[in-house]
Amino acid sequence: MIRSVFGASVQGASHIRNGRECQDSLKKVVKDSGAVILSVADGHGSDSCPYSKTGSFAAVNVFCKIMGEYLDTYAGQPEMLFTFLKREGDTKIAQEIDAEWKRRILRFHARCKREMPLDENRNKDREAVYKLYGSTLLGLVITGDFLFAFQLGDGDIVKVSESGVYNVTKSEKILGTETHSLSKADAWKKAVTLTRRREEYERLPVMYMLSSDGLSNSYKNDEEFKKTCADYYVLLKEHGVKAVSDQLKTWLQETSEMGSGDDITALFAFEMAQVS
Repeated sequence: MIRSVFGASVQGASHIRNGRECQDSLKKVVKDSGAVILSVADGHGSDSCPYSKTGSFAAVNVFCKIMGEYLDTYAGQPEMLFTFLKREGDTKIAQEIDAEWKRRILRFHARCKREMPLDENRNKDREAVYKLYGSTLLGLVITGDFLFAFQLGDGDIVKVSESGVYNVTKSEKILGTETHSLSKADAWKKAVTLTRRREEYERLPVMYMLSSDGLSNSYKNDEEFKKTCADYYVLLKEHGVKAVSDQLKTWLQETSEMGSGDDITALFAFEMAQVS
């Protein structure tokens, strides 16, 4: 099997017009074992979250660091890691990610010598600091034996194969434009996780895609979004990873211009059979 990992972030069309930087971040890590860690985060970008680009950058780095450490700790013990993640994914893992993100945000805020807000009792208001850096987080770990997916807030983790297109995780919806955020108190409680074994004879090719909500919001409904996911899968099968990777930024920019106007990030893992 050959696994290729690639992705891109583009500044949203409306952000270009308004002079606002891209708030999305992505990160990919390929371990010596062949396991990959993928992460996408979407900073909120509102006036009340002026440093959310930093928040999203911290989020993807935290996810990749924590999951990389678990892969190293359980190297050669995939069954033990699978059991641990299945039992602790939405509790211990989510708590670690939440706490580490908040630690990094406070450390960065202090290092930049930014003003520390005070609450009504004149105590340091850490919750107000976290809000300045608000971000969502998507993460996926792919090994030869299992998948571990993590979602806090909006965005999509999608699998596409000959069997069709389906969402690996589904975040709880909030009315309007609100989303769950790492900046909230006890953010870990809103994390959605999935730990699933790989099928022993899984039919290849298979495509996994993590994308910020700027992509799905560019389509009129979920069916149109899933059709686009399927189109990427067909392009990868017929034209190869390099052809799609080379054009990805252009396609995402066009999607933003014709759709949501928001920043868009898409990160792919494409698995195909090795030709002997």
